[in-house]
Amino acid sequence: MRVAVLGAGSIGFGTAAFLGERGHEPVLWSPSGGRTVALATGAALKATGAVVGEYHPRIAQSCADAVAEADAVLVAVPGNGHRRVIDALVPVLGEGQPVLINSHCSLSALYLSKRLAERGIAAPIVAWGTTVLTGRALSGTEVAVNAVRKQIDIATLPVAAGEAGLALCRSLFGDRFVLRADVLAISLSNLNPQNHMGMALCNLTRMERGEAWGNYAGITPAVGRLIEALDAERLAVAKAFGLAVRTVHEHFHLSFHVPLGSLGEMAQRIHDRDGGPPGPTTLDSRFVTEDVPYGLVPSELIARLAGVPSPLHTSGIELFSALYGRDFRAENDLLPELGLADLSATGLHALAREGWPKV
Repeated sequence: MRVAVLGAGSIGFGTAAFLGERGHEPVLWSPSGGRTVALATGAALKATGAVVGEYHPRIAQSCADAVAEADAVLVAVPGNGHRRVIDALVPVLGEGQPVLINSHCSLSALYLSKRLAERGIAAPIVAWGTTVLTGRALSGTEVAVNAVRKQIDIATLPVAAGEAGLALCRSLFGDRFVLRADVLAISLSNLNPQNHMGMALCNLTRMERGEAWGNYAGITPAVGRLIEALDAERLAVAKAFGLAVRTVHEHFHLSFHVPLGSLGEMAQRIHDRDGGPPGPTTLDSRFVTEDVPYGLVPSELIARLAGVPSPLHTSGIELFSALYGRDFRAENDLLPELGLADLSATGLHALAREGWPKV
């Protein structure tokens, strides 16, 4: 199948290689235009690690070029790039053309649904709880794929498209997807914001000084307990909506293939086995600049609408805003467009199941 991959960073490159390995036809589009210059001249995309090979994805010069005749469209940019990519996608997407969001954050599926409804078209949206793989772009032609996840939670908007969305994901990426109740369940399945809050907050001076440290070595027993307490808040919100989501322990077990235990123990096993990726060595890290405004902030809002206290999430937003000297709540460019602040929990849950009707 032809898949338009919108994004040419670590996840975009890794996903294009993985799709190529499985015999599909990825079409890469770089929103900035700079990430695919070398590939556009004919250079091979070289993948190492969990995916090994050389691939030649077609390079699109525009979003419209990428989406044309695509069997599926995959959004593969960080949360702070979702609005830019969605705004470019909406005018060129065809009626019924499926969109996969890899991975869903800050209720961006609802933003896409609203924009499509305003245009007067409908298309199934498949939101992923996390990325299909982890990796790091080494250059404009090289990507190191650290791991391919064994299980990924997904949901569709509207929910009636669930089985078709599940079949599409499995056809493209293999039998590794679990269909969840709705997009709200997927939003509450994104563990990066809470996990990265614990890692970054408790290792902030290392980041600021540019020190070398291991990502999972930084989850000491004390840091693990903080992340577990954040996880308890997230699970309480999911319970208030009657939703089943994975715990942080289950996430580590399924994503990194380590035995269940305390989070500190599980992280240490990952570090002892292969070291894992390095921790951030700058304050300008997505652990904070993406995951606070596009992760913790929407989590806080969902918790408030559910009537569930989330003091640790709120404290994280306040602490990072003070540490960085910036208002992270104001940096989210998706939530203000959705107008969710005055919704009831029931209203939010209904919207997360059906989306916006066509205008």
